[in-house]
Amino acid sequence: MYLSRRTLLRSAALGLIAVPAAACSTGGSNTASGSSASSTALLRDRPVLSHGVAAGDVRRDGALIWARADRPAKLVVETSASESFTSPTRFEGGMLTPATDGTGRLRLTGLPAGEQIHYRVTLEGEDRATSEPVTGVFRTAPDKASDITLQWSGDTAGQGFGINPDIGGMKIFDTMASRDPHLFLHSGDVVYADGPLKETVTLPDGRIWRNVVTESKSAVAQTLDQYRGQFAYNLLDENYRRFNSSVAQIVQWDDHETVNNWYPGEILDLPEYTEKNVDVLAGHAFQAFHEWQPVQPTEAVDGRVYRKIGYGPLLDVFVLDMRSYKDANDANNGPAGRILGAEQTRWLIDELGRSTATWKIIANDLPLGLVVPDGDTAYEAVAQGDPGQPLGRETEVAQVLSAVKAKNVTGIVWLTADVHYTAAHHYSPERASYKDFDEFWEFVSGPLNAGGFGPNKLDGTFGPEAVFVHAPPTPKASPMEGFQHFGEVRIDGATADLTVDLLDAAGTVLYTKTLSAPSK
Repeated sequence: MYLSRRTLLRSAALGLIAVPAAACSTGGSNTASGSSASSTALLRDRPVLSHGVAAGDVRRDGALIWARADRPAKLVVETSASESFTSPTRFEGGMLTPATDGTGRLRLTGLPAGEQIHYRVTLEGEDRATSEPVTGVFRTAPDKASDITLQWSGDTAGQGFGINPDIGGMKIFDTMASRDPHLFLHSGDVVYADGPLKETVTLPDGRIWRNVVTESKSAVAQTLDQYRGQFAYNLLDENYRRFNSSVAQIVQWDDHETVNNWYPGEILDLPEYTEKNVDVLAGHAFQAFHEWQPVQPTEAVDGRVYRKIGYGPLLDVFVLDMRSYKDANDANNGPAGRILGAEQTRWLIDELGRSTATWKIIANDLPLGLVVPDGDTAYEAVAQGDPGQPLGRETEVAQVLSAVKAKNVTGIVWLTADVHYTAAHHYSPERASYKDFDEFWEFVSGPLNAGGFGPNKLDGTFGPEAVFVHAPPTPKASPMEGFQHFGEVRIDGATADLTVDLLDAAGTVLYTKTLSAPSK
């Protein structure tokens, strides 16, 4: 396993690997009094926040705070208007125990709207020993029109590209944090549970990509503990942990949290899996996902993933689950199909109709008009390459588009990832086979730290046009090639105009589109 000494020590501190005492030696002599041994014993008696902290699903009065303990301990969060934590407000959560892999969440309430909140997390052990604190910051949702910056992207540690210490790890997270966003929409493929990592990858030009590798990332995930290890692995990256502590997140899942291109009821024929029933694997993935992310399943509409996050009068975010209710990938050519399911489709239509926000961002973890094959005759996403009237899963999308047109719902923008490049797609009934909808935009961005691909072909049913595309010239381009991306949405508090920037990992703006606020 390729682990530098620095990485080895950091991994040990996070509780992911066991390190012999000799490996931690600095080479200096010990004092005669044995104070070093005493200090070590004292440290071991205190609980440790092993993987940083994170905030998610903000509201006007608070957010969900996530943390993980290395042993049974009570979660305690203090908040303050400043980082000095003068006269902090204290919130006490429950015990973090092995039943949830040491993870837990605490919903903060009663905080002021539209404010930057500093928070400090500590653990109280069963013997009253207290951990070292870890701090973070988030912004509560505003109660009046104000500037908003939302970033989005997806796809982390895929195609064999994990944490590379030679290039400073997943630097894109540092770039995103430096732009000080209010929100981050993690658009799925938060982990690659089906993507084992090797110590080294030889790139086409002969360069060597090196990976930090842990036991859980050395094979495909099948057990609950292996799925948990996928999330723990990503949090070895210090850029990722710093980012988690600096911005509130809205997290959704896609396929690689379980296995590539999965759908309910699927039976795998992959030799690397001894568990062939995808529903079993998805159950483990569901539990690990909700344990390790700042999301609360009971706050979702169906107790799983899809939900609405309101962020003041200018923005509502509708988080879709295009994975749990889809039909088989080889059944996407008939007169009807499922990608959302009937209940989620109706919920989306109803909630869009009820929304009073100026802008309604729909977070679709699978793109609408891009053809994403799953073999020769099956299709992973919505489109299937037939440019005519809606077929299969397109019928549910057509139902949504037509319903919001009939309700005169304005200000809808779709954000997605999944296909490992960045693009701006404009959909128009003037170009479409299906006409009963209003024009709209869908913006694509990714990956965060994975192989680059694309571009995919467009299906003409809803009249998409690729106005901008930034994709590598060859598939599976490593993160070293410069085709890692994130997107940024900026809403002007004064004019309510919405601007979308598509950026690379260095923060270079590749494309910009400004949409005027819809007239009332």
